Amino acid sequence: MTMNGSFMKKDSKSAGERTGRRAFIGLCFLFGFVILFLRFGYLQVLQAETMKLKARQQYEKPVTLASNRGAIVDRQGKPLALNLDVSSVYATPSAIDDPAGVARQLTRVLGVPRESLERRLRAKRDFVWVQRKIEDAQVKRLIDLDLPGVDILVESRRFYPQGTLLAHVLGFAGIDSQGLEGLENGYDEHLRGQARQVVLQQDALGRIIIPESRRKPQALSGHAISLTIDEVIQYIAEQALDQAVKATKARGGAVLVMAPKTGQMLAWALRPTFDPNHIPQASPEQWRNRGVTDPYEPGSTLKVVLAAAALELNRVKPDTLLYAGDGEIPISGTVIHDHEKAGWVTFREAVQRSSNVAFVKMTWDLGKEQVYQFLRTFGFGEKTGIDLPGESIGILSRPDQWSLRTLPSLAIGQEIAVTPLQLLTAVSAIANEGWLMRPFLVREISDYQGRSVREHVPHIRRRPISAETAKTVTDLLVNVVEQGTGKRAAVPGYRVAGKTGTAQKIDPETGTYSSTKLVGSFVGFVPAEDPRLSILVVIDEPQGPAWGGVVAAPVFRKVAEQTLRYLSVAPGDESRGAALRSRPAPDGYQPNWE
Repeated sequence: MTMNGSFMKKDSKSAGERTGRRAFIGLCFLFGFVILFLRFGYLQVLQAETMKLKARQQYEKPVTLASNRGAIVDRQGKPLALNLDVSSVYATPSAIDDPAGVARQLTRVLGVPRESLERRLRAKRDFVWVQRKIEDAQVKRLIDLDLPGVDILVESRRFYPQGTLLAHVLGFAGIDSQGLEGLENGYDEHLRGQARQVVLQQDALGRIIIPESRRKPQALSGHAISLTIDEVIQYIAEQALDQAVKATKARGGAVLVMAPKTGQMLAWALRPTFDPNHIPQASPEQWRNRGVTDPYEPGSTLKVVLAAAALELNRVKPDTLLYAGDGEIPISGTVIHDHEKAGWVTFREAVQRSSNVAFVKMTWDLGKEQVYQFLRTFGFGEKTGIDLPGESIGILSRPDQWSLRTLPSLAIGQEIAVTPLQLLTAVSAIANEGWLMRPFLVREISDYQGRSVREHVPHIRRRPISAETAKTVTDLLVNVVEQGTGKRAAVPGYRVAGKTGTAQKIDPETGTYSSTKLVGSFVGFVPAEDPRLSILVVIDEPQGPAWGGVVAAPVFRKVAEQTLRYLSVAPGDESRGAALRSRPAPDGYQPNWE
């Protein structure tokens, strides 16, 4: 009895302990569930967006791609720069079991250094570029190889359908669609579209999967740009320049064509040149835009401006007599020569013969302050304001820095350096009744829907001379072509006004003027009565005869004759209409812009 009571007490005690333990465990479970419920609510409600983002990051990989740049077209709408779809190769290192082997095969196809490629393939990253914007033949070989962890995305590449045509003005864009040179750089803010982002998906093993719909992502293109340049006139200028450089074995050259009444550039040809589609094969020496970056001594073409100054100040008249003596004049220990003895000449004859002696005496009479002021008024020593990057102001020192030789040197176009554009713009002011215009290249900017964003209009900078003086200078320049040094620039049926120039270059080794390195040039406008075209031709270091009237004037004639015919300016026509009209292109012109 006593023993049974003892057992019953023990059983009751054990049962109580078990009940307590169960209650404790139940409370723990309850507490745990409460914590889980609260945590679940916190994640599902308060952290919902954050968790969604983390979840997406587990299986999505965003990659930013270059945008589609806006097209660049000529004044007739013909494409000069546009975009092509090209393939780029990327890799998923985590999905590549044999980085060395894959790198070896990729190197054979792409030509990428194997060591650097293998390092990229071993990187602890989900995405690495292998090579951007490859050729179609390389794409085909990669598809045939079907390498694990290697795939292709479609990007946009800049393409210049005319190759070298207008290359220095257009410039080029980089691999990430950034403008690097020329208009591509100067108008990069407008041309560059919005950056594109493609979302790549990853599987459970971290391998990249591209849905077919995302292989060619959509993006807004940049603004399109319409130029003042006419593709046909550009072709005419480049063809004529190529022929002249080849015939004279010159180092290079330039042909710039402007509509003098508006400042619109119609052609811009430079040699040497380059193909913006193949930048790795080019050099800065080739793509530098010498039309605005490289000033040179203009020689006798500067006499156009000096003659305008003397006439505007009433220091001379066309029939004023000047004594050119026996063709030479001593200046500060040196002698300035004419190419022939002249004796007494009228000012008209001095311009016609390009008499150095007569112009030295005329500039002496003007004085250094007046000469400097007119050179500045015509735009020398300052930028023209053209819409191109990298423009130089040239070299024009202040009168208080001049030596005794500077004034007579300026009379023959020395001790001053001008860009080709500065000189053409100054002479165009004479063609435009004395009004100096700001040259420009872009007519209009339009958005991707074709709506006009900005339209550029002609801009007057100032008026260096009166209309009467401009007409007198024009008559003098017509006489140069009809009777003087510029006869080879004459265009049958049209009155041409122009001036020749031949300048010595500084020898970098001796620091003195070279007797063999010369620049021959011609600048003028046509028709003289109501100019439609002003043209500058510069031939740099021609071999053999280097006179501007011999090497440059014929190029002017060729460009002017073909362009006038293209624009339907009839012989003797004063061409009162200001709008440029286009007609069938010249023989030999074969555009490939389709």
